Amino acid sequence: MKPSLRISTFIALTVTTTLAAIVPALANNPFGQLEVDQGKFVAIASPYRNGAAHQLLVVEQVTDARSCWSEAGNSPIMIDPLLMQFDFTGVCGRSTDSNGYSIRMNGEDLGLRYSLRVVDRNNEMVLVGAPRSRNGGEEIVIGRTGGETTGYAKITLEPGWRFTKRTLGDRILGHVYLTFDGNAPANPNAGNTGSTGNTGSTGNTGNTGNTGNSGSTSTASRFRDTTSDIYLAEINQAVDAGFIAGFSEDNTFRPQASLTREQLVSMVLGALSNLPNVKIDTPAVTANPYTDVATNRWSAAKIQFAKTNNIVSGYANGEFRPSQPVTRAELMAVLRRAAEYAKTLQGNPGELQGNRPLQNFADTNGHWANALINQMSTYCGVASPLNERGSNFMPNSSAQRNYAAAATLRMINCVKGQSTTIQ
Repeated sequence: MKPSLRISTFIALTVTTTLAAIVPALANNPFGQLEVDQGKFVAIASPYRNGAAHQLLVVEQVTDARSCWSEAGNSPIMIDPLLMQFDFTGVCGRSTDSNGYSIRMNGEDLGLRYSLRVVDRNNEMVLVGAPRSRNGGEEIVIGRTGGETTGYAKITLEPGWRFTKRTLGDRILGHVYLTFDGNAPANPNAGNTGSTGNTGSTGNTGNTGNTGNSGSTSTASRFRDTTSDIYLAEINQAVDAGFIAGFSEDNTFRPQASLTREQLVSMVLGALSNLPNVKIDTPAVTANPYTDVATNRWSAAKIQFAKTNNIVSGYANGEFRPSQPVTRAELMAVLRRAAEYAKTLQGNPGELQGNRPLQNFADTNGHWANALINQMSTYCGVASPLNERGSNFMPNSSAQRNYAAAATLRMINCVKGQSTTIQ
């Protein structure tokens, strides 16, 4: 064997041996995770090949100096990645491949076992975790766009999935995790109820005076996708009350779809209108309530009313971000303010009196909303664990339509002095 060949062989063997030692070490590396504000991250189906295919792009709003993206439309929600148009250094972060993001389940980094892909399926784009090896397990569904496009589209994460950041010791790394704790659905068609993103409407909130049979305990499903929903009875009562509705075009309620901030405002004001002798008047808007809420926006008058009466507040930069999904923590903040406002409408002190034992959540300690979440757990159980199981509240996860309807119903019934049976 020639000397040069022997050297090359030695180098190849050395590299192979080194990599064999490194890969298991990386797989067992004790990376941790940091909970983050879900509203500062977005998963995007990013087009390539002139829109014929898409790949995952994760964008982080690092500071509020200027917006990193904007949203418009629905089914799918179109994304304008504004970070492409200016120097986003220090303002926005973006992850474009496996070096920047991976799957983490039950505390285990699965980046070496699954790749993240965006695939076309059933007239929408689906974010999946695909096994890297043939015997690596089944595909995991992580998010959906709710429609198809050749442009940029928002991927709404499936229930239970959230963003976290990778940590190593005391260091916070730039790597983003798509995180799930529990048994994730492996069937790529499981839970497909159509659009899981921003539906653009909370349903028919025009009939705000219809109190219906708010005490109904009917568990007969009104919609084809709520038959086995944990909140079925409360969804029915909320629909009877008229502050939320289903979608007549396909007879669905879309219980797991995220609720946006403007949809929440519309729903809460509709619920307040169910109080005896209360009428919510939303006068014409002559100036933008917030910098990103124009006077001609469908929700402008409602947002202005909610702002004036301290039911909602915006961000430090003057934005309201109406199309942004509301988190479960933000939902509790708005419902507490709405309940306080409702009590004053009835001529009572605005302070809320708890009537249930405090729920000790395992994941809210140190969170900005910890105190109010605890308070709302004692107020007719408005704050309750994710899917009414376990002890995690998941404050940074997007509020889904089913829980938002149930929590709002509990709040308004508690103001009335009634108790809502939690299923």
